Amino acid sequence: MKRDKVNLDIFWLKDSSLEDSDDLPTPDILAQEIADDLLTALAQFNNIATALTTRTGLSS
Repeated sequence: MKRDKVNLDIFWLKDSSLEDSDDLPTPDILAQEIADDLLTALAQFNNIATALTTRTGLSS
């Protein structure tokens, strides 16, 4: 490809929620939401690991 045909400029990709920072939750709320999401994901992975272990007869 010719260099002038490829445009990797992604500056136009913007998150509209970032335009008004007054609407953002406080850092403690954001941190708690992230922690909650991570705990939920960890629980789901544990369920998958348990199911796989039970299915294959392996123990950890």
